[in-house]
Amino acid sequence: MYRSDLVKKGIERAPHRSLLHALGVTRSEMHKPFIGIVNSYSEIIPGHMHLREISTAVKAGIYSAGGVPFEVNTIGICDGIAMGHTGMKYSLPSRELIADSVELVVQAHQFDAIVFVPNCDKIIPGMLMAAARINIPSIFVSGGPMLAGTYCAEGHTTYLDVNSMFEAVGKVSAGQMTEAEMSELEEKACPGCGSCSGMYTANTMNCATEVMGMGLPGHGTIPAVDARRYRLAKEAGQRIMQLLADGILPRHIITEASIFNAFTVDMALGGSTNSVLHLMAIAHEAGIKFDLEKVNLISDRTPQLCSLSPAGSHHIEDLDRAGGISAVMKELAPILNQNVPTVSGMKVSEIISQAKVRDSNVIRSSSKPYSNLGGLCILFGNLAPDGGIVKRSAVAPEMKVSKVKARVFDSEELASKAIMAGEIKPGDCVVVRYEGPKGGPGMREMLGPTSMISGMGLDSKVALITDGRFSGATRGAAIGHISPEAAARGPIAALKDGDIIEIDIPNYRINVQLTDDQIRQRLAQVKEFEPRIKTGYLKLYTEKVTSANTGAIFAD
Repeated sequence: MYRSDLVKKGIERAPHRSLLHALGVTRSEMHKPFIGIVNSYSEIIPGHMHLREISTAVKAGIYSAGGVPFEVNTIGICDGIAMGHTGMKYSLPSRELIADSVELVVQAHQFDAIVFVPNCDKIIPGMLMAAARINIPSIFVSGGPMLAGTYCAEGHTTYLDVNSMFEAVGKVSAGQMTEAEMSELEEKACPGCGSCSGMYTANTMNCATEVMGMGLPGHGTIPAVDARRYRLAKEAGQRIMQLLADGILPRHIITEASIFNAFTVDMALGGSTNSVLHLMAIAHEAGIKFDLEKVNLISDRTPQLCSLSPAGSHHIEDLDRAGGISAVMKELAPILNQNVPTVSGMKVSEIISQAKVRDSNVIRSSSKPYSNLGGLCILFGNLAPDGGIVKRSAVAPEMKVSKVKARVFDSEELASKAIMAGEIKPGDCVVVRYEGPKGGPGMREMLGPTSMISGMGLDSKVALITDGRFSGATRGAAIGHISPEAAARGPIAALKDGDIIEIDIPNYRINVQLTDDQIRQRLAQVKEFEPRIKTGYLKLYTEKVTSANTGAIFAD
């Protein structure tokens, strides 16, 4: 018996069948499995503008394997376009809405299995959360990464991506680039469809999906414009039918062992800090307890094998040519859980056995890594009792142990204005607070401020600390997810201009030179938090969302 029999079998389901016939379903198809294709196609997201074609290939695979596909849609937000204004308040909250909307449409129509077609930042984790929650046979096929942009001048080719443009804003502000030069670059930085070409949040999460076993080999790295991407989509459509026949469910695949693998490969790639937020939320939906402390344990034993944009010069297309995620996993084999299943039907050990590193400049061996430690780590201390996150692979050596002077701002806009005005000097620490999940609301990404700092050449001299979060494109001494957040009366709410903040990344510490009594006394003077938005979805989000250290999930 199929789940879909609940909507198509029996005398009492004649009305339901009449509606299905209206969709073009034939009598013979009524006896076949109904497969949902949850597509996030959109004309406002470059990473999603080609997903109709991906879905068409998925349908071909489903039909050829004996299923009946039904395409439905979810919302999506382009973080790059939403960046730096009110729109970014809605990005992280969309993750919960995506998960909820998938649950609603899948359960209401009783699909037998699901093929998920995401590509960008919050859509991927939102769909993974839904897959773990609904727990019916599921497979993912992303739209793939964008190719890097190119700019040729005086016989030299420069490779560009969207982060190049955020940094260009800082260069123009610092007088290091003209507006005309910036205008020329902006037409070349993003050459077409696909998720932004560096190891930003979208590609980090697509790679993590492959590592966890929810996408076929190649899922994370095959470029959007490559014909292999469409063949992969067709194979995903075929493969979902076998997953259904075998009764393989997401919670058979999303386990503590596969989450461990995802974090491990993430560390080797130097992935986005947002991955911690999202993998924690996915683990929660799958009923897995995964504390932040485990992230540091994984990071300590994982070498960083890749140096990808924005921290390095390589892009996802280079990683794909070098062997892709399977090749990275092969180098990490001794520290991975290999006896875990994947949607391919192979265990991790079998996938690794077929992989090959084709370019050791892009994927280094574990004996010659970029760093002996993973790219991400969690800092704790009196400024972040519940933790804060930093992409240490993107931090200049001189900033990894440093003392900096607080310059405190209660919003991203105020901080950006001060940076643009040249008010931030070497040795300063830009503190952006009341931008957490509850305080923002929505925990905005701070790509604008960090990129301006980098573009001005200050990323090795200035730190930025926030209870908000960062884009995967962020580099420099940028420490986010400070928990508890200011809106929850965390210690970051007690900071004042001139306070000395001690950053010690090697020892996972972040402290302010204040005693516990001084922090308590200051917090006692802090006014009660007043939500910035009191209507609509963000009102509900503010009331329900929990701290970043939990994955910014909704309170049970």
